[in-house]
Amino acid sequence: MAMHGTVWGNLQFRNGTAPVETNQPRVLQSLLILHTHFSKGQDSRMGRNDALGGIASIQKAFALLDVVAGYSDGVTAKELATTLKMPLPSVYRMLKTLVASGHLVHLKEASRYGLGYKLHALDASLRRQVGTPPAVARLIRELHIRADAASYYAVHRGEDIVVAHVVDSPGRPRITPMGFGFNDAAHATAFGKVLLAAMDLDQRASYLERHGQPAMTEATITGVADLAAELRRVAETGIAVENEEFIQGASCMATPVKNSASQIIGSVAVSTDPANFAASADEFAILLRNTAGLIRRALRGTPMLPR
Repeated sequence: MAMHGTVWGNLQFRNGTAPVETNQPRVLQSLLILHTHFSKGQDSRMGRNDALGGIASIQKAFALLDVVAGYSDGVTAKELATTLKMPLPSVYRMLKTLVASGHLVHLKEASRYGLGYKLHALDASLRRQVGTPPAVARLIRELHIRADAASYYAVHRGEDIVVAHVVDSPGRPRITPMGFGFNDAAHATAFGKVLLAAMDLDQRASYLERHGQPAMTEATITGVADLAAELRRVAETGIAVENEEFIQGASCMATPVKNSASQIIGSVAVSTDPANFAASADEFAILLRNTAGLIRRALRGTPMLPR
């Protein structure tokens, strides 16, 4: 992998395939609002039991939407009831509400239900909130070309680190499902380790208590002490690595993007197959650090990094 200066001219991918910018979210990561009433006559001054019932209804609605999203040609009410193990009348009530709100559509001729167009507006709102400035998107594209690897930009949002932009190609595909909006398995991803390493001990313990350290592969770090040792290395070196810890057949490296106060506001990462990763790790580290610095300059003066 040839190294170049910070000014990268005409870009050409080594294997001749064009890079592809992918930032399509999973449906539920675009859902920012849902109606909280799923039956007529609910009093707005709910007591505790009513409130708990409302929360349960919202959880069921999210589960229903998740199931619908898994069908390319829609799903029947009976299929939903079977999958969710819910009474059919309850499913019909939820479907009626979600169709009325625009989150689902009723495909009457096929007697099936599909995703609604309201989700597009939610998707657009999420993209505005997590949006990647054009200058940063260009740098991630250039990183992809120079590293000959799928390249990622992730931002800190609340207590999560969220993938905001991905550039890959047929020859160097991204890790599935790491598209726009991905924010899972911090303990098993390189950019997730960047987030965890930046937390104080209490914050990290609270985060891991909520999210756990499930084994994604045989290589996933599932022990608390082992992860703590790994995160100390990340904090010391400024480089986070995962070798087939999230998914077999893919390795990833990330480095933080910091603001002027040295606070981590996001990260930049690359991923590739383990053999290529092992051969190119040193060069990846140089490219990532260089790109992180360029991103910091590109963000200067923006809401993400005020002057």
